Amino acid sequence: MADIHIEEFYKDVAIALVQLYGAFPRRVNLFVEDIAGPDEPDEFGLHSRRHMACFGALLWLAEEGLLRYVDTIRQEALDQAVLTQAAFIRLSTPAPETLVSEVAPQALASAAKAPPSVRADYSSHIHLFREALRSGSSDRITQVVQTTFFVPPEA
Repeated sequence: MADIHIEEFYKDVAIALVQLYGAFPRRVNLFVEDIAGPDEPDEFGLHSRRHMACFGALLWLAEEGLLRYVDTIRQEALDQAVLTQAAFIRLSTPAPETLVSEVAPQALASAAKAPPSVRADYSSHIHLFREALRSGSSDRITQVVQTTFFVPPEA
């Protein structure tokens, strides 16, 4: 089991990318509270560690070339964020069948009887992101994010 802040990082990344994919190609404001939950700044106006970790994850996604944004809105949001081409293509492509069978076995069974376009959708990385988030399993979320972005794709 990973450190809790790493599990939160993977969940924040998954939620942010699903939100951006759902809006693609429109630019949207990506609010930390929509990803990490509500936050009340302290008496000095400082956000919680959890809020700042999520904000840091969003900035990291931009630094790694997975999203672009115009500006930050204080430490509350990224203004006019959009997926990069690389992130969009990666999320749209089919995932390895082994990952699909581990993360979304019911989708794999349903896809067997479905038309080719539906099968392709069920096997995409973005579908696995959604399924992992729906499951609420930190292990599944971590596995999908790592496999999608941190493990080189199979040739």
